[in-house]
Amino acid sequence: MELNQRQQQILAAIIEQYAEVAAPVGSVMLAKAFKVSSATIRAEMVRPEEQGFINQPHTSAGRVPTDKGYRYYVNQIQDKFNSNESELEVNDRSSQIIDRRIRQAGEPEQAIRSAVESLSQMTQNLGLATIGSNLYMSGLGRLFNQPEFLDGDPRKVANLLDNLEPWLREAAPNKPLNVYIGHENPIGKTSKCTLVISRFRSPYSDSSYVGVLDPTRQSYREVMALVTHAGQALEAQL
Repeated sequence: MELNQRQQQILAAIIEQYAEVAAPVGSVMLAKAFKVSSATIRAEMVRPEEQGFINQPHTSAGRVPTDKGYRYYVNQIQDKFNSNESELEVNDRSSQIIDRRIRQAGEPEQAIRSAVESLSQMTQNLGLATIGSNLYMSGLGRLFNQPEFLDGDPRKVANLLDNLEPWLREAAPNKPLNVYIGHENPIGKTSKCTLVISRFRSPYSDSSYVGVLDPTRQSYREVMALVTHAGQALEAQL
């Protein structure tokens, strides 16, 4: 059963608030944002919870998104993007920084490293690129500083990174923007990470990607926009 418009908006708000606060989002906070009563918010959260888009961890009064909820949200963003609506426009300052760093880098390898480091700095997560069998990374420390991994097992993320390049070469995602959420990562189902990658054309490999690896809790719209722009900028430079 499809969510109604308000339920979609509430799901989006939970995802976006959770990305900021890293804590379950309660009905009181949502009620203020939507200017309705907490009871109305709780009633509207019933269907998204029944369908598995959100859940209530432990005895918390708040809700958190599930992988299924993130997928529903990301699909909506991508559907609008594919319909040529301006949903993935990166802000001017960020785009200018990425463009300038890539242009000033000069050599192709330095341009790739500049794009990866820029993505890492802007998202505070792990920036990465694969060109053929070469894997470039920056920001592993930033990724492990995220709340999800402070008390977790870094070996799960390390396993994902070890297998990332061969998996990308074998799977060869061919969309301009690919988003693998949590358990959708076939090489890291339990890593609690999302991989956002953009395929771009380069003279050095038929399999060239740039992207970000971060927790499933993230600002999807912003990250997707940044990764898309970085891919376009690298393609233009190379």
